[in-house]
Amino acid sequence: MSTVQSTGLRMRVSEKFGGTVQGEGASTGVPACFIRLALCNLICAGCDTPYTWDTSRFDLREESYFASVEELLAWALDQPEDLVVVSGGEPLLQMAGLTALVQGLRAAGRAVEIETNGTIAPSPELVAAGPRFNVSPKLSRFGAAMPQTRRIIPDVLRAFAATGLARFKFVVCEPGEVAEVAALEAAYGLTNISVMPEGTTPEAVLAGMRALEVAVREHGYRLGTRLHVLMWGDERGR
Repeated sequence: MSTVQSTGLRMRVSEKFGGTVQGEGASTGVPACFIRLALCNLICAGCDTPYTWDTSRFDLREESYFASVEELLAWALDQPEDLVVVSGGEPLLQMAGLTALVQGLRAAGRAVEIETNGTIAPSPELVAAGPRFNVSPKLSRFGAAMPQTRRIIPDVLRAFAATGLARFKFVVCEPGEVAEVAALEAAYGLTNISVMPEGTTPEAVLAGMRALEVAVREHGYRLGTRLHVLMWGDERGR
């Protein structure tokens, strides 16, 4: 089924699963399968997938495995969902394998979304393959353990905006932080912005949406949710 010749490339994978929907961003509710890659270059305190990178709490030898690009492509093309979401961790740490995987998926007619923290610029080859980038820069409170120069890379944000393929998604803990989103929008030309609450329980997500609604609406942004959390809580593989 693969339209990509054998590359010899392997990727470090945390998990893969289908039979679900995209829970966040502009494609919320669309049927999707997920390939979650391991490893990340940030250390966000509120990360909801710490098992992909946090070696202080998890043994990555147990939480991840290596798979060839061809194996991942064959698995994804065997799923019934047309949308393939590649998440992490930070997928762009594995640029060569990610590019080959996306090229194969796109050649087979699948839509692809890449979830990224927006600190690593996509290669021209990856952009040319035509995925959507769901870019989620980390705001000061969510990324409090890191200096701004680590979590906000101006040239990278501009590069994503210039692709015309990026949607920007912000996790916000309180209404006052929406002004921080607006400052990033103005500074780096961000478009197609959604704002969603932090939370790993349905109650927390709904309370956060209610708290954020006015500030998000006043800025003209999309109020996002975490649909998978509303339906299944913090269950993995959903």
